[in-house]
Formats: sequence, structure tokens, C-alpha cells
Amino acid sequence: MTLSSKLPIPEAALLEQYGEEARLCPCDNDQIRLVFSQAHPFDLVELEQLLEAVGWSRRPVRRVRKALNHSLVTVGLWRHDPRIPRLVGFARCTGDGILEATVWDVAVHPLYQGNGLGRSLMTYVLDVLATMGTERVSLFADPGVVSFYQRQGWDLEPQGHRCAFWYAS
Repeated sequence: MTLSSKLPIPEAALLEQYGEEARLCPCDNDQIRLVFSQAHPFDLVELEQLLEAVGWSRRPVRRVRKALNHSLVTVGLWRHDPRIPRLVGFARCTGDGILEATVWDVAVHPLYQGNGLGRSLMTYVLDVLATMGTERVSLFADPGVVSFYQRQGWDLEPQGHRCAFWYAS
């Protein structure tokens, strides 16, 4: 699916707003457009609001900024608006970008959950890491969401509590 296939604005304008690697996120609702982007800048207050909406505790903004700056990949899932896009999903990865990476901070706003967006976000992240040649990806998740990753084919650590692994085939 190309960027222009579902958006009524010129592809050049969309690429300018979201970056060259931007990709539409599949969505059943034709009234909204969702876009994955690694290039669109994050408003740290908006990111904090997203993370609080999913129940995470507040983190100092300066530390979040530093974590983002040291991440291998940061991905936003944006509800498209030409003037003010809204952050509705997020994930970041650390690692060497060749052999291994670790996925952190996967979040989809509760108003958007249950529509396959988390699965699409993880697919996007794994595609980006595969493009880099990453061979092994790990993630740490709260026990309540480990089954979400297991249903996507991640291998759980032996006790099946918090850690899962994905291997390039």
C-alpha cells in the first residue's frame, strides 16, 4: 500500500510531514488515517500522556529525551492531521542494529486498542529491524501482555513471565 493510496493529500506533502520511511497503518475505519513514522518528532508531553493512558508511571522528561536519543529505532503511530497529528502508538528499540535489538515501551492508546494496531506496530518495528539485518530481537513486557506477543509467534523465556524472543528466519 502506498502512502497516496488512501490519503487524499499529495504523497510529497505526507512524506515531508512524516519522513521517507513513513507507512500507512492498516485501519478499518475510513474516517481516520494512521501513519507509522520514525522521522516525525515527538512532543515529550504528548508521549508522556500516551504512556500514562496505558497505565505506566511518569518518567522524568530529561531521561525520556536521553533514552529516545540513544535508541536504535523510535516509531510513532500518528493519527494523521495535516496541522496537528496525534500520537496514538509508540515503540522504541535499542541494540546494535546488526545482531541483536531489544524492543521497549510498546504502547497503543486505549481508545485505539483492540483493532490490531499493536500487531501492526510490532510488524512495522520488526520490518525496520529486519531491513537493518538484525538477527535476534528480544522484548520485556508486563506479565499481563505477554500472551499478546506469544500469539504473534514470539518465543517466551522458559518461565513465560516477562521476556520474549523473535529470530530472523
